[in-house]
Amino acid sequence: MGEGTDEIHEAGRPILRIAVMAAALAAAPAIVLQFGGAHVPYPAEAAGFGLAIVGAAFLLSWGAEVAQLDISAGLSLAVLALVAVLPEYAVDFVFAYKGGESVRMFGPSCPGLNGEPSPCSLALANMTGANRLLIGIGWTAVVFVAWYRTRAKNKKDPAVPHWRGVQLERSHSVEFSFLAIATAYSLTLPLKHSITLIDAVVLIGIFVLYSVRISRAPAEEPHLVGPARWIGSFATPRRRATVIGLFVFSAFVIVISAEPFAHALVETGSSYGISEFFLVQWVAPLASEAPEFIVAILFAWRLNTNSALGALVSSKVNQWTLLVGSLPIVFAIASRSFHGLPIAGVQREEILLTAAQSLFAVAVLVNLRMSLAEAGWIFGLFMAQFLASIIGGETWHEEVLLVGSGIYLVAGVWLLAKSRDHLRALLHNGLRAPYRELVDKSVPGER
Repeated sequence: MGEGTDEIHEAGRPILRIAVMAAALAAAPAIVLQFGGAHVPYPAEAAGFGLAIVGAAFLLSWGAEVAQLDISAGLSLAVLALVAVLPEYAVDFVFAYKGGESVRMFGPSCPGLNGEPSPCSLALANMTGANRLLIGIGWTAVVFVAWYRTRAKNKKDPAVPHWRGVQLERSHSVEFSFLAIATAYSLTLPLKHSITLIDAVVLIGIFVLYSVRISRAPAEEPHLVGPARWIGSFATPRRRATVIGLFVFSAFVIVISAEPFAHALVETGSSYGISEFFLVQWVAPLASEAPEFIVAILFAWRLNTNSALGALVSSKVNQWTLLVGSLPIVFAIASRSFHGLPIAGVQREEILLTAAQSLFAVAVLVNLRMSLAEAGWIFGLFMAQFLASIIGGETWHEEVLLVGSGIYLVAGVWLLAKSRDHLRALLHNGLRAPYRELVDKSVPGER
């Protein structure tokens, strides 16, 4: 078999089996809580359902990787795009659906049910938190880990080339081009009172065009590691049955866990005086994004940085198009109306900051390279805004968001103006150049 399914050493099989079993058993508390009638404090309930979502996300990621061995390149990309972010979608859809119910019952102001915070605002908080974490923590972690690993190799062997940062292959121009388009459109959202069905059509349309474009990529055997590599070594019938089983079981766990997890998070905040928005915006996305982050960091540890950062960039495209575009659809179904998902209060500034961060990240990586210093700037600005929001509390929260947005926008526009030749090359490669040219290492490409 190919690189992705090389024979697994016998000594490593028990560890891989344990990893799969542990991820599956992580669902046990959620199943007991949901069907056993047990009553536990809200923090324990949130932890139990959150752990189940993390375990299911790991199983989904392994199954999705292995599935690439058995389905066409185009279909595998479409499946992976949906599967990789299913846990995040599930939690966010819960809040969007509750928001629609609130509007249907109480009017367009979207008040919370039973004294809870507005679910419309919580839906947007969860979405913005997930998107900012992906760039601020996920992208930069790949660079930091790669730098650390390369430095360690340099100490052992001075002949190892000096590390110049994470360099993505030219084919990743496709993801960045569509991310740039989605980011440009997202900058219009803070100017509106709601995310409408028209916005849904535009954003999902961008995702469809992205999927069509990337489906033309030449088929490559996936590079499987860890449990995915072990499952990929199974005989074909057993492998396919295992992948189907992982998908079905994971989907079941996520479906039964998403709503209780979201509810328990909100109630935990209410009961213990913790900001519900903080829990929904940062804790919930961390639970659903953790497996993806861990897989990317493992790739970076092996210095397969192209796969590590490339996968996270692709996830950002999915979240910034399909996820944001799907929220008003879920909201419309629940509200039984054509009302858009309301953008109220501080969520307008949250969306602006998220779009501005995306612009800055695209500007930094317009040449498909991220240095240690550039990763430091992305991480530093993210943490500065995050800590400033916590320290300033509600009193200064809006001001912190606006200042952070301004810094991102000014720096992003300046970098793009400075690198306009790279931007033209990126858009040409991403939108027009044939894929055979993008993947041909013998054809020099503009960076």
